[in-house]
Amino acid sequence: MGLAQQRGRAGEALAVAYLELVGCRLVARNVRFGGVEVDVVVDDGATRVLVEVRLRTRAGFGGAAVTVDHHKRERLVRAAHALEQQGAARVRVDVLAVDLAADGATLTHYRNAVTD
Repeated sequence: MGLAQQRGRAGEALAVAYLELVGCRLVARNVRFGGVEVDVVVDDGATRVLVEVRLRTRAGFGGAAVTVDHHKRERLVRAAHALEQQGAARVRVDVLAVDLAADGATLTHYRNAVTD
């Protein structure tokens, strides 16, 4: 496993720990819906949440959150629709941005970040 993959896994682990801390229940990691891989799936009460985890090691160019481009948003919407077709009553798409710096990490949770 390369360094980028190790960082990605660490970012996902941090995201899962945070989501559990705020009361979400982990359902799955790295699962596919509608041909789209979703990093983390949790239940937030009665809502099934697809979570895209983005990690950046440099603060330039706007940080981790800006890396969710139009193409990625479309894919996440497609995944949410596929999950709804499987019978999920409420689906939400969140983005968890992890920005790493020499003095630690900043995690920003964007709830309902991707909509149709």
